[in-house]
Amino acid sequence: MTTPGTGPDGPAGGAAESLASRQAELVAALVADGPPPAGFAPGPLAAARAALLRKRAGEVARHWPLLAAGLGPAWPAAFVEWAAGRPTGGGLRDGWDLARALHARTALPALGAEELAAREAEFRYDGHRAPRRRRSPALGRVGGAIAVQIAGRVRLLRPARP
Repeated sequence: MTTPGTGPDGPAGGAAESLASRQAELVAALVADGPPPAGFAPGPLAAARAALLRKRAGEVARHWPLLAAGLGPAWPAAFVEWAAGRPTGGGLRDGWDLARALHARTALPALGAEELAAREAEFRYDGHRAPRRRRSPALGRVGGAIAVQIAGRVRLLRPARP
C-alpha cells in the first residue's frame, strides 16, 4: 500500500524520474558525446570519457589482437577516433565494425585484413545482431587475404598484401 506522496504519482515518483533522466544524461555524455549534464564540470567529464575509451580500446584489442598489432602505435588514436560518439556493442563487435570501417577507407593493415577474413569465414555478422557461427563451408576475403572455414576449422589460404 502506498501512502499519499510516496507513490508513482507523488514527489517520490518524480524524484526517481528526475534521477533516472540525470543518469541517462550522464551516460550519454560519457559514452555517446552528449552534452555535459548540468552541475558536472566539463574537464573531469572529458577525462572520464577518455578513460572509458581507453578501456574499450583494451577490450577490443583482446578480441582483435592482430588488428591492434597491425596498427601498432596508431591503435589507440585510430580506435578513439572511430569509437567517439558510438555506444559500445562489446569488444568483438566493436573490433569487427572498426575493421570493416578501416577496410572501407583502405586503411586496414595486412594483419587486420587476415584477422577480419578469418572472422568473416567463421561467423555471420550483419553489423546489427550478434555474430553467429557459420555451419556450412564459407570463404572470407579481405584486402587480399583469403580464409576458408570447413567443418568448423578456419584456415588462412593466402595472407594479405602489405
